[in-house]
Amino acid sequence: SFEGRVEVYHDGKWGTICDDQWDDRDAEVVCRQLGLSGTPKALSWAHYGQGSGPILLDEVQCSGNELSLDQCKKSDWGQQNCDHIEDAGVSCDPFTGTDVQPCQSDAGTVRLAGGRSPGEGRVEVYYNGDWGTVCDDGWTDLGAQVICRQLGFR
Repeated sequence: SFEGRVEVYHDGKWGTICDDQWDDRDAEVVCRQLGLSGTPKALSWAHYGQGSGPILLDEVQCSGNELSLDQCKKSDWGQQNCDHIEDAGVSCDPFTGTDVQPCQSDAGTVRLAGGRSPGEGRVEVYYNGDWGTVCDDGWTDLGAQVICRQLGFR
């Protein structure tokens, strides 16, 4: 759910992006545009398989601060010199990096376990390759609100 071939919708068609100039700054923008907060990594050479249909973008060069790919420097829509073997991919992996502190964890590194419904349960955090619990010392409604927000609940 956080990685795959990048496809864009333009002029009524879905198409792929050529990996020329494709790097982690472009991946950062894709992850942001999709609402994913993980470690952005650009993947080239159809890492997630070749797409079909048109190749809609080429020479994408984001600074990494843009809110969407449309704001990045790129070729004109449909102007490209690629084959699908060069389809660009992205991973927005929430489970990478060992310097993540639980209170700063990305949304994907927190889960609720053992509850009777998806909106309740024991708070667990993915850190250093393992799932662990959160101690309730000093735990307040404010902490619960943060976790709920991270998990997309109101």
